Amino acid sequence: MPRPYVLLSVATSIDGHIDDTSPDRLLLSNSADFDRVDQVRAESDAILIGAGTMRADNPRLLVNSEERRAARVAAGKPEYPLKATISASGDLDPELKFWHFGGEKVAYTTDSGAEKLRDRLEGLADVVSLGETVNFGRLLDDLGGRGVKQLMVEGGGSIHTAFLSQGLADEIHMAIAPLVVGQADAPSFLSPAIYPGGSTHRMKLAEARTIGDVVLLRYLPKQESGQ
Repeated sequence: MPRPYVLLSVATSIDGHIDDTSPDRLLLSNSADFDRVDQVRAESDAILIGAGTMRADNPRLLVNSEERRAARVAAGKPEYPLKATISASGDLDPELKFWHFGGEKVAYTTDSGAEKLRDRLEGLADVVSLGETVNFGRLLDDLGGRGVKQLMVEGGGSIHTAFLSQGLADEIHMAIAPLVVGQADAPSFLSPAIYPGGSTHRMKLAEARTIGDVVLLRYLPKQESGQ
């Protein structure tokens, strides 16, 4: 089956951070941009976050608009997109909100992680081993086999880094908030890695628009900028 179209969705500060170091989640987007994200979720077949984001934010990861959920059902889709996560260690708490809201869920892990998760998540999610290590290509193959045509990736930084550095991302939605975190140890959108094309590769800019005080940039990383 064809692999899904992979869309990376992120909100960052001007200095490239996706959170600060306080115990409370830093809200970078405004209400209008959160609504845009809800629309993209509704248009996607699956949403993926990493284990670190689950532990830090404990999100439900839902389509919040009743109208958008109803439109999905009217189109013959499940009310909610499939929810997916990745944990190499299998160290995921079954009490997290992620497992108890929305529709179907799948947890991707390693051979060793699967031994922990199959009992821990019984009745809550499918558990899929990707081998001795997390293989993102196999992950996309499995999602394609489940009929997923568009995958929305909502982080965190290590997950975004893996998809982009391995040439698996088709589109980036970057919402830039008008604030500066200013903390060197705060989490960032991307980590150091070898990225396709290196530092001279100019991605195609598909869109740039303001949403209140936030700027949305849509990039197509597999395409070259026409400059």
